[in-house]
Amino acid sequence: MKERINTPEAPAALGPYSQAIRQGNLVFLSGQIPLNTSNEVVGENVTDQTHQVFKNLIAVLTAAGTDLSKVLKVTVFLKDMNTFADMNAVFSQYMPEPYPARSTIEVARLPRDVQVEIECIAVVE
Repeated sequence: MKERINTPEAPAALGPYSQAIRQGNLVFLSGQIPLNTSNEVVGENVTDQTHQVFKNLIAVLTAAGTDLSKVLKVTVFLKDMNTFADMNAVFSQYMPEPYPARSTIEVARLPRDVQVEIECIAVVE
């Protein structure tokens, strides 16, 4: 059965979607952007924004009963691929080995004109 995951420790959904959905032992997190719990954009550069995104991911993963070490797949959306190295430096601070599978995609625009959005799939053991 599909279970909605919601936590006040991460920004509320800005539309008709859930922060995450758990199905069996898998958790699918919606893309997180660098918003705080008041839905205000945090950070002006991709480094600061990526740190906030990871804070949000951790909060939702925790609410789902898992953590970053259980992440299987990550998709990163960047406003500018020229910021990849900066995002990647922050990414490596949070993601433990063995690293998850990952795709990184440059997009024309992200919600609230932020520079990065990250979604992931994790397992709950």
